[in-house]
Amino acid sequence: MIIAIVLVAAAALSLLAIVGTALARRLQTSAEGSLADQICLLDVEAFRNLADPGEEEYLRGRLPDAEYRKVRRARLHALAGYVQTAGKNAAALAVMGQNALSSEDAATVEAARRLVEQAVLLRRNAGLLLVRIYADRLWPTSNLGAAPILDRYNRVSGAAMLLGRLQNPAAAVRIAIR
Repeated sequence: MIIAIVLVAAAALSLLAIVGTALARRLQTSAEGSLADQICLLDVEAFRNLADPGEEEYLRGRLPDAEYRKVRRARLHALAGYVQTAGKNAAALAVMGQNALSSEDAATVEAARRLVEQAVLLRRNAGLLLVRIYADRLWPTSNLGAAPILDRYNRVSGAAMLLGRLQNPAAAVRIAIR
């Protein structure tokens, strides 16, 4: 009996490791192209709508259970796409921040350090949230709580814009968000 429990626990841990590795590879940026080309557009308003718990409660109250679960799975699928994009953008912004750490200007180095810290945290949280989203697609009645990822994404975008302004004050800097 103990051997069976140990084998089941080892299998579960192995599955988690495989899923974690797969998600981490999905969030990695490619070495091809410039960093600016690796930043993808992200519709923040649609992301906010999908992550809004009030919207979920509204749908839960208005739809029959079977239809709600179907709609919830579709919304989770879309939310996973937004979270993946946010994670990829965070990885590209972390590289941009790392490249700026060698600057001579102390303010630029501090802004780059903040960007790297926030981008790495966003990337890690995006990976964890993707695991939760995929698990929630199996049981679509649980409350996911994805709004903190959107807030973190906005902070990372702001840090990236600050770094861009410090590196090149004459150029208009805008991170690709809508």
